[in-house]
Parts: sequence; C-alpha cells; structure tokens
Amino acid sequence: MDFSAGIAEEKIRAALRKGDFDNLPGKGKPLPKDDLAGIPDELRIGYKILKNSGFVPPEVQLKKEMVTLEELIACCKDEKERTELNKRLNEKIIRFNNLMEKRKINQSSAFSQYQNKIFRKLY
Repeated sequence: MDFSAGIAEEKIRAALRKGDFDNLPGKGKPLPKDDLAGIPDELRIGYKILKNSGFVPPEVQLKKEMVTLEELIACCKDEKERTELNKRLNEKIIRFNNLMEKRKINQSSAFSQYQNKIFRKLY
C-alpha cells in the first residue's frame, strides 16, 4: 500500500471510531441501482460524465424531441395541427438520421447493440 492510501485508511478508521459514519442518510439501506448498468464498460464512464455535467448529446436531444412530437401527434384531434406536427417530426427524423450517418455511430457495434438502452437511460 502506498503512503497516501495508508493515510486515507487511517483517517477512515479514526472516523469510524469517533462514530462519524453512524448517522449518514440511507444507512442500512441498499445502494441505488446503477442506471448505466446496461451500457458496456468502455462507454459507461463517458456517459456518466456527460450525464453528471448536464450535457445531452445532440442525437439524444433530437430523439427526445421526436418522442415528444410522437406523443403530441397521438393525442392531437385537429387535422391541421396534426399535419404541422408530422412535418416537424419528419424534419427531426431527417436531422437525426443525418447526424447519425455523419458521426458513423450506426457503424459502431457497441452502439448498435446498446442503442435503445442508451437512449432510454439518457432521457
């Protein structure tokens, strides 16, 4: 064990003896489920950093907007409004497909395997 790890271990032991960890919130409860469990290890840290910083990749933002438009279309009763929503949805689908093709994300074997899980986790 290196020097800094030894110091950290000693500080943890001292805190345990003093009871500093006795009244922590969530004590005795299971840890929350890892929301990135379905993402491969090599992609997980990148997505965690993006998520923690509040960054949403453009393709995910477009996907969110597409889902919202699809939900609006499903409950829309006005034919003129439905036509306008369909037009906006088609534009977003084209932008999404162009973005995915441009980034060659579709060719990534990891992405194709986990595409739906990634989009569900990020929005």
